[in-house]
Amino acid sequence: MNFKRRIAIVESDKVFLESYTHIVNDSEKYVVVGSYLFAEDLLKEVIQKKIEIVLMNIDLLGLDGIKATEMIKEKYPHVDIIIVTSYEETDFVINSLKAGASGYIERSSNFIEIISALDQLSKGGAPISPKIAKIVIHYFHLNANSPLSNREKEVLTLMAEGKTYTQISDVLYISPETVRTHIRNIYVKLQVSNKSEAIKIGMDNKYF
Repeated sequence: MNFKRRIAIVESDKVFLESYTHIVNDSEKYVVVGSYLFAEDLLKEVIQKKIEIVLMNIDLLGLDGIKATEMIKEKYPHVDIIIVTSYEETDFVINSLKAGASGYIERSSNFIEIISALDQLSKGGAPISPKIAKIVIHYFHLNANSPLSNREKEVLTLMAEGKTYTQISDVLYISPETVRTHIRNIYVKLQVSNKSEAIKIGMDNKYF
């Protein structure tokens, strides 16, 4: 008898939750044994429902997906977690993986991509979409001695792309004033007084 692997899904949007549930249940190797809007509800049922793999969104009401991943892996290290989210910022990606996630795929993934990710995980792999893999590779190629925080690196990257304060604010979902604060900190840390000097030093030293 072929047993299907037991999947749980945590997703704050009911439409996405139902969509992922249908995708998994239409497959031959997997079955959804629990679908949740809140990570707290999942944590209560991991053992009871014999959950093996979790598809986890980051942006949840209550406990966020990264913290939930950390808690699950600490208490139930045998459970594998794939982050399924629209967040592609370096901090979210790296912090998810540090929390113990086994993979990170885009929220817009289709049937083939989601089942492929589950198959890769089941074979001992680490499913990561190409776009996310690029972020991870870039992160680990950065100069380990960079004085800049991850957010400051993102701001400097966008400055190098010619983005204005307002555009950086929109891309990173932070206020223009917060952008100005990050840029002031970048100038202080790199000991420069203008944008072009900051970009040159950052690029020469592989700080971003």
